[in-house]
Amino acid sequence: MEPVLAQTTGFFRERPVAGGLAAAFCAVWVHRMDDRAVPPIVITPDATIDLQWIDGRFRVAGPDKEPQIEMPPAGAVIVGFRFRPGAAAGWLGVPASEIVGGRLSLQELWGTRARELSDRIKAASDLPAMLRQLEEAVGMRTEGRDALDPQMGRAFDVIHKGLPPETPLVPFLQRQLHMSERTLRRRFEDAFGYGPKTLDRILRFHRYRRLQRQQGDASTALLAIEAGYADQAHLIRESRRLTGVTPTALA
Repeated sequence: MEPVLAQTTGFFRERPVAGGLAAAFCAVWVHRMDDRAVPPIVITPDATIDLQWIDGRFRVAGPDKEPQIEMPPAGAVIVGFRFRPGAAAGWLGVPASEIVGGRLSLQELWGTRARELSDRIKAASDLPAMLRQLEEAVGMRTEGRDALDPQMGRAFDVIHKGLPPETPLVPFLQRQLHMSERTLRRRFEDAFGYGPKTLDRILRFHRYRRLQRQQGDASTALLAIEAGYADQAHLIRESRRLTGVTPTALA
């Protein structure tokens, strides 16, 4: 079977986290695969890091720089806790640069602590009950912990919003954050797994996707410029690089 984009198959829902989870996480999501045969799914880079519950264990989905293909079994249910920008390294205790493109068992990073966390999750009669257990268990590891790197959260927001036209990225961030270039790059690697320019590429593409959803009748060329691309050809190259397909095919 041909690979498909992850959220185009099965059931997917996402909502903000509640309570103490908000200190490190911004959203929780559930993806239930179809009961029939599931095609390979393509995970596109989105500048996020997730803690996931899948097949009875926690794993960490590291930040991606290129599309990843996974093959979940039919009927599988994946619950994901999405880290706030700049919070994953503090919560996990490892720099994001060490988990780029990875799908790692939490036990590889935490050892027995991960097993103790997993042991808190018991068989549940339904998905809402399972989700409550997961939120409680992850919340116990989150509440009261200062995982967020505020400066890197601010840097993410600056890039997510988009810079003024013709503004060099790294010098702009240096001025905004009062950091040397060396410190800036090191902090980005720790927080996001890659440098400012890679984060900018990924967030620019998702800015285009948001505009595409909001202004579906606008031309691709116009949306490309509005999102910050030099032209439509620039957008097409980046779309192929990040998703494997053109913007038209993606839509």
